[in-house]
Amino acid sequence: MLTVLMECRDQESELAQTLAILVSAAVEGLVSDVIILDHGSKDGSSRVADAAGCHFLSDWNVDEVLGRARGEWLLLIEPGARPQAGWIEEVIEFVALNRRPACFAPSRSYRRPFLKRIAAKKQPLEYGLLLPKPQALQLAKRGEGLHSMVAGQKPATLISEMIPAWVARSAR
Repeated sequence: MLTVLMECRDQESELAQTLAILVSAAVEGLVSDVIILDHGSKDGSSRVADAAGCHFLSDWNVDEVLGRARGEWLLLIEPGARPQAGWIEEVIEFVALNRRPACFAPSRSYRRPFLKRIAAKKQPLEYGLLLPKPQALQLAKRGEGLHSMVAGQKPATLISEMIPAWVARSAR
């Protein structure tokens, strides 16, 4: 039903945190496969992905990757991002009733300090992006990453919150 896609580079710890959250979604039948798009990691990212049963690709083009994704919907997230309680049921309902993209709500518990929120540019996948595979195939640009599919999107915002990846990075 849903393919999860993440790009990583030397993010073993963050990858493990996100994959741990996705296990329950796989058990529930929501996540059919997870594809990790690597940018030359030299840490244990490939071992973490292998242990979790993910596809770990170090030589890839986004349009080809989308073609081999098994899910009818795609969830694009950053390693370290963690959807919070209730997300599985909400995503199941959303994809059953909608054909438009969505993102998670910002976590109320993990917010950047006020001045950093004003000064820092929000990352394209900070709160993930859930979109139908046909739409992703139209948006994919050869030679570019997952972020290329985010530009110009006006996604619905889910009620479920996501702890953004920068939280995991700052805990290192």
